[in-house]
Amino acid sequence: MLDNRKRHVVSYENMSPELAEAFNEKYPAGFNDYLQDLVKYTKPDGTPFYAVTIELPDSINLVKIKVKTDDLEDIERWLEGEEDAEEAQVTGTTVSSDGDGGTLPDDNISQYGTDEEAGENI
Repeated sequence: MLDNRKRHVVSYENMSPELAEAFNEKYPAGFNDYLQDLVKYTKPDGTPFYAVTIELPDSINLVKIKVKTDDLEDIERWLEGEEDAEEAQVTGTTVSSDGDGGTLPDDNISQYGTDEEAGENI
């Protein structure tokens, strides 16, 4: 039997309301549901994209999903520990190499009293 339905490729962000509804019905939990159905396709120019198939009564749709894959530079930076340094710069923290770890202002829990004292104040 020949399937005469039209075929479309559409990005997740540009789905029609009807297609979005069908997507949500097929994958109600979102991201975690469609991982097993995600397929890698290659464009004629050699660049890859990932998509899931959503079928409607009048069309078959490949919905492109943005997937961040590790590239060689990401892996090398991670292996060299550069991501930790970048993260420290962003958050303003530093990683202590002396194993001390430093102390937080409220590491002294004696300032909070005990459970017995809390019961007396009620």
